[in-house]
Amino acid sequence: MIKSFFARLYAKRIAHKVYKWASRPHETQEEVFRSLIAGAEKTAFGKDHDFAHIKTYQDYVSRVPVRDYEGLKSYVERIRQGEDDVLWKAKPLYFAKTSGTTSGAKYIPISRESMPYHIEAAKEALLLYIAETGNAGFVGGKMIFLQGSPEIEEVNGVKTGRLSGIVAHYVPKYLQSNRLPSWETNCIDDWETKVDQIVEETVDEDLRLISGIPSWVQMYFEKLIERKGKKVGEIFPNFKLFVYGGVNYEPYRQNMEDLIGRKVDSIELFPASEGFFAYQDLHSGPDKGTEGMLLLLNSGIFYEFIEADKFFDENPPRLQLRDIEIGVNYVLIISTNAGLWAYNIGDTVAFTSLDPYRVIVTGRIKHFISAFGEHVIGKEVEQALQRAMQGTGAKVKEFTVAPEVNPKNDELPYHEWFIEFEKAPEDMDSFAERIDQEMQKQNSYYYDLLQGKILRRLVITRVAKNGFDQYMRSVGKLGGQNKLPRLSNDRKIADQLKTIH
Repeated sequence: MIKSFFARLYAKRIAHKVYKWASRPHETQEEVFRSLIAGAEKTAFGKDHDFAHIKTYQDYVSRVPVRDYEGLKSYVERIRQGEDDVLWKAKPLYFAKTSGTTSGAKYIPISRESMPYHIEAAKEALLLYIAETGNAGFVGGKMIFLQGSPEIEEVNGVKTGRLSGIVAHYVPKYLQSNRLPSWETNCIDDWETKVDQIVEETVDEDLRLISGIPSWVQMYFEKLIERKGKKVGEIFPNFKLFVYGGVNYEPYRQNMEDLIGRKVDSIELFPASEGFFAYQDLHSGPDKGTEGMLLLLNSGIFYEFIEADKFFDENPPRLQLRDIEIGVNYVLIISTNAGLWAYNIGDTVAFTSLDPYRVIVTGRIKHFISAFGEHVIGKEVEQALQRAMQGTGAKVKEFTVAPEVNPKNDELPYHEWFIEFEKAPEDMDSFAERIDQEMQKQNSYYYDLLQGKILRRLVITRVAKNGFDQYMRSVGKLGGQNKLPRLSNDRKIADQLKTIH
């Protein structure tokens, strides 16, 4: 009770502080921009790009091109060889090591200046939830964070590990006694072994907050139910809050609530190795105009945006916050106090509010289907599926979509939806039709292609139970922070899924 009382008082103070900078967005971003340029002026990157003469945003645009990791890799390698003052002053505090690129692992720098924001943002998200709802009961019970290993190695004076593992070293002392699983369990590499051990350590505890990527939390819930023979909400009667990030929760929500046996509040986060960009600050639901996450403008990150439809054009316009519009799909470009400059993180966002600035994650710029010029994005397939499920009783565990460009028997090409059902719809044909109609409503190019007989209606291919887990295991990405792409413009994932029975 005492913890809850003080948490509510503290939460109100933090909420006031957050909305103060949120109410002056452009001034806040200008201050961040100037501090970044000044902080990096004497670095190798700053000298190469004439930071000493950057006075305005346009100066910056003319001197610093948009790059992805490959474009900054030569600078990162210099740091890894032991050089100081390369992308940011001094050496990074850490490298967050991420997998998944064609060129192997990425090493994302985290500086002394950027590290605190990763911690503060997660804390603020919880405090703003308390400030709005008054619900602070979870602070008095146990919390679980499903994450990667906290083990860290040192390379030429820079500690290196997964972001979630790095963050684990910064859990405040007052939370340490409440936090599960144990350090030893978190260090287990094999995901299935790790989840089994987490079940053992948590099944008899008073869990009140659970955090992780929905698909992996779902696996944890299934194993809990298998062990105890009852719903998660019965096993943990005080479980009231689910914190997630990285993917849209809506396709999972129905199945998760069935596994829990009741509704629980949720908080959406938008963290990445490159920075903590946004968190859900309001919780009264999309129907009240609160959809989206508050964009963090005061966290050592300067934001730019490029319209996704123009991204692959030559020299597409780079936009500041003041230039953006609601509902347009943008590629997110960041410059940070860890030394990432005009950096394309690969995520696309759309704004739901301009006062304050709130965003939803719409997908990945590399994850789309445009085999026929339709440019279908993640947000569209997620919403189409979510709406098609309403009133059908269907429950979807996981899914992904790919084009079939060369079908057999001279049939028209189509989009193939690979779906693992927790509960299949009674009428699969009708279900496919519903998804297709929703897709046509959302994407006019897709509609035109169907009307013009270039494409035929989508096809659903059922994936066997735990089939997606098998696929993720086969590519070495089962568990942790790894996410299945919602859609691909080729058949690499699709062809592997076809072999799983």
